Parts: sequence; structure tokens; C-alpha cells
Amino acid sequence: MEDVRRSYSRLCKESGAEPQETVLQRLHQLLRGRLDLATQSLTPDTCRALGKLLQREALVTELVLSDCMLSDEGATLLLQGLCANTVLQFLDLKGNNLQATGAEALGRLLRQNKSIQSLTLEWNNLGTWEDAFATFCGALAVNGTLRQLDLRNNQISHKGAEELALALKSNTSLQQLDLRWNNIGLLGGRALVNCLLSNRTLWKLELAGNSVPSDILRAVEQAMDHNQDREATFRENQARARVLSKEVRHLQEEKSKQFLDLMETIDKQQAEMARSTRTSAARIGQLQEALNERQSIINALKAKLQMAEAALALSEQKAQDLGELLATTEQEHRSLAQRQGKEHRLEQQEAAERESKLLRDLSAANEKNLLLGNQVDELERKAKSQQDQMFLLRQELTNTSAELRMRAIQAEERLELEKKRSRQSLEDSERLRFKEVEHMTRHLEETERAMQERVQRLEAARLALEEELSRVKALALSERGQAEEELVKAKNQVRLEEQQRLGHLEEKLRLLAQARDQAQSSCLQQRETVAEAQARASQLGLQVEGLRRRLEELQQELSNKDQEKVAEVTRVRVELQEQNGRLQAELTAQEALKEKVAALERQLKVMASDHREALLDRESENASLREKLRLKEADMARLRDEEAQRASFLQNAVLAYVQGSPLRALSPPK
Repeated sequence: MEDVRRSYSRLCKESGAEPQETVLQRLHQLLRGRLDLATQSLTPDTCRALGKLLQREALVTELVLSDCMLSDEGATLLLQGLCANTVLQFLDLKGNNLQATGAEALGRLLRQNKSIQSLTLEWNNLGTWEDAFATFCGALAVNGTLRQLDLRNNQISHKGAEELALALKSNTSLQQLDLRWNNIGLLGGRALVNCLLSNRTLWKLELAGNSVPSDILRAVEQAMDHNQDREATFRENQARARVLSKEVRHLQEEKSKQFLDLMETIDKQQAEMARSTRTSAARIGQLQEALNERQSIINALKAKLQMAEAALALSEQKAQDLGELLATTEQEHRSLAQRQGKEHRLEQQEAAERESKLLRDLSAANEKNLLLGNQVDELERKAKSQQDQMFLLRQELTNTSAELRMRAIQAEERLELEKKRSRQSLEDSERLRFKEVEHMTRHLEETERAMQERVQRLEAARLALEEELSRVKALALSERGQAEEELVKAKNQVRLEEQQRLGHLEEKLRLLAQARDQAQSSCLQQRETVAEAQARASQLGLQVEGLRRRLEELQQELSNKDQEKVAEVTRVRVELQEQNGRLQAELTAQEALKEKVAALERQLKVMASDHREALLDRESENASLREKLRLKEADMARLRDEEAQRASFLQNAVLAYVQGSPLRALSPPK
């Protein structure tokens, strides 16, 4: 508020004028965008400063300037500033004696301002100057934002009403117009009634205190009722269209959400499948690594066997060396026996014993060699059986991996087919829904056009009937006026005659003392003239009674025509009710569409449940495959442990044989 006061003070100082204290107080009391300057006498300098202030002020939405007695210059400056305002909605200029200059300034305001919705111009003199008021009406014709206009007590004549009627034919935004207490008259009322045929937005028009006939007022009321009904039906149709559009958007959003959810579930399923394939590939890699480890263990066992074979070869070579040594010792013993004879018999016996021991050791060594050979053969058979098992396991792994790949490919193909089917079904449903919505909108537009044409025809028929009624009423009024003129003439004539006779009677009374006979004769003549006057009066009364009966007949005809009009209105209402029934049928059709959409949603849910069941089946298959792999891994671990135990037993046996052999001590030193 302080900013507004400071800007007002600054503008006043720039224009060389002192700011008014009352205006500063009202600016300080600015509440909810309402600036009330009523009954404040505003100078032209203040109006200039206020115009510049309101030109760019965005806080004031309602401006009250009633009874401020604005001058032409002040009103022009103030309204010139309001032309560029974009937030002001309510303007009150009541009781400011605005004349030609003010009307022209108001015309410029209505042409340039695009925010004022309510304009109060009560107790001004805008209609006194016809050219300026025509300019105001021309600006009103092109204005597209004004909703309410108050022109009470503005001295508007029938010509001003005709200009207003021309403006109302082109105006498409004005809804309330108050023309009470002006000088519109019969011609202005007819012009306003004629303009209401083309104006469909004005639903309130006040014409009290304008000397407008009652039939024209009733015609205006009927036109206002029609416009109100039309506005109500238009608003109802707009509300229904908004509701339908909201429902359609809601259905589209729900379908898009369902489609997105379905795509998300499919993506999740694909991710799970990819994860399962990755885990299966990782497990296959682990199995391959385990197989490689077992292969390396088998290779190590083969190396150990080769080492055992090498040790056996060394033992055989040692046995050969021992045989050679035995042969040499035998030759030495024979030579010694030949040389020594009997002296070495004991030694020969010991040698024989030693030979028998050596033979027994050799036989034992040979038996051990045979056992070792049998064990080696068994190990080779076991190695071959393990190689066969490894080969079978590899074949099973390749078969399972191939089956998994085939199933993954089939699952992907099924998913692609389901995606295509769902997309096709969604596209078909969208096309059907768009076609149905377009058909419904076209049908609604056609019915609305037909109703508008029928209403126009009824309006034309009603206006024709009203014109005929107005002509009949005008004839009745003219006949009644003529009868009343004749009655007035007869009464005047009777009065004149009575006055003349009274004068004669007075004269005769004054001369009564002189001529009673003349008075009596004059009295007889007077009685005769009175009887004639009474006869004339009775004749005139009969004529008046005839005219009254004629008026009653005309009124009866008017009542009959009113009844016909009421019957026509009831028929139109029945037709409108039928149209409402059709609209209800269309609403039921829309509900059927909603049910179709619900059925499609249920189908989508069934498809989603089928997808979930398929995924569960695939997950169960993956679990069974994992269980098989786990069992195979357990078997391979068991085989690995058995092979490790056998290898350790073999190694221990070979080491025990090598370390515990008695031939090791007899081996010659190198």
C-alpha cells in the first residue's frame, strides 16, 4: 500500500500538483484490490495522476468513482489511463454527469481495455448527445470482455436504443444490461426486441420506467427466458463435455498406466530371464572350472602313475643288477669252492640260504609288482570310467544348455508375440474408442444444430405472432382511442349545451317575475332538450358497450393466441425432453463403452495373470534345473573326494613300497 501511495505522490509532484489527502487515505485503506473514491471531488491533476498510476498498477481490481462530479477533462484523463490497464474488472462511474466527451472516452476504453467485466454508468447524461452515444455503442459492439452494463437514468432516447440494438447484434459477451428510467419508448423497445433475435448471450434486460408497452416488455422477458434456457443448456452441455473429456482422459491414462505396467512386468520378466541365463551361464562356467580342476587332478594322478611306473622300472633295473651280482657271486663261490673245497662248504650253505632268501624276496617282489600292476590296471579302468562319466556329463551339460537356450528363445518369441498381440489389441481398442467418441461428438453437434434451427424457427414464429398481436393491439388501441375521443366530444358537447341551457335558465329565472309563461315554456323546452340529451347519452352508452364487447372479443382472441403459444411452448418442451431422452440413451451408450473398456481391462488382467503363470512355470523349470545341477555338482564332488582318497591311498602305498623295499639296502653305492 505504501508503494501505491508513494507512486501517487510522485506522479502528482511530476505534474506540479499537490496530492489530495482524501485520496491518500483511500489508497492507504486499499483492501482486496478495491479502491473506493466515492463522493470525493477529484481535480483534473488528480485524475491525471490516478490515470498514470492505474495504467501500470496490478493491485486494483475494483474502482469506485461514484458521485465524484468528474469534469470532462478529468474523466478523459482517467479513462485514458485505464485503457492500458489489464487487471481492473469492476468500474463504477455513477452520478458523474458524463456527457459527450465522457461518452467518447468510454468508447475508447471499451475498444482498448480487455479486462473490465462490469461497468456502472447510472445517473449520467450519455444519451443526450446522439453522435457521442453512437460512438459508445460502436465500441460496445466490438468489446469482448464486458459482462454487465448499467445505463440507468442516462436520458437515452429511442434513437440511442436503436444504436444500442445495433451494438447488441454484434456483441457476444454482454450478459446483463440495465436501461431503466430512460426515454426509450415504443420504437426503442421494438428495436431492442428485434436485436434479441440475433443476440444469444444477453439473459437479463431491464426496461422499467421507459414508457415501453407491456407486450414489448413481455416479448423481452420471453427472449431473456429463452437466452437463459439456452445459456443453461449450453453450460450443461459444456459441463457434460468436460465430464466426458475427463472420463476419456482418465480412461486413456488408466490404459496407458496398464500398458506401462504390462511393459514393466515384461521388462522385469526379461530381466529375470536374462539374470537366470546369466546365473546359469555362471554356473555352467563354474561346472566347467570344476571339470577343468578334475581334469588337472586326473593329469596329476597320471603324472603320479608315471612316477610309479618310473619307480617300478628302477626297481626292475635294481633286480637285474642284483641278478648280475648273484651270477658273479656264484662264479666266485664256485671258484672258491673249487679252490677251498671243504673249507668253504659252510659259506656255501650260508650263500645257499642267502640265495633262498633272495629268491623268496624276489618272488615277493614279483608278487608285489603283480599287485601293483593289477592296481594300476584298476586305476586305469577307473580313470577310463571317470573319463566316460565326464564325457557323459559334458554331453548332459551341452544338452541342458541347448535346452535352456531353446526355451529362452521360445520364451522370447512368446513374449514378442504377446507384446504384438497386446499392442494390436490396444491399438484396435484405441481406434474403436476414437471412432465412437468422434461419432458421438458429431451426433451431439448435429442434434445441437437441429435444436438451434428449431429454436430459431420457433423464435421467428413467436416474433411473427407477437408482431401480429402488436398490430391487433395497436388497432384495438386506435379504436379505443377513437371511441374515447367520441365520448369526450359528446361529453364536451353535452357540457356546452348544459352550460348554455343553464345560462338561459338563469336569464329566465331573472326574468321569471316578468314572464312566468315564457319560463314555463322554456322549462318544457329544457325538459325536451334534456330528454334528447339523455337519449343521446343512452345511445353513446350503447356504443361504448359495443366497443367494450369488441375489446372483450379481441382479448378473447389474444387469450386464444396465448393458449396456442403456450401449447407450442409445451410441444417444444416435449421435444426438448425427447432430446434429453436421446442424450440419456447416448449416456447409456457411453456407459456401455465404459463396460467394454472394463472388459478390455479384465482381459489385460487375465493376460497379465497368464504371463505371471508362464513366468512361474519357467521359474519352476529353472529351479528343477538348478536342483539337477546341484545334484550333479554333489556327485562330482563325491567322485572328486573318492578319487582324491584313492590317489592318496595309491601314493601312500607306492611310498610305503619304495621306502620299505629290502632291495634298497642292497643297491650298490653310486
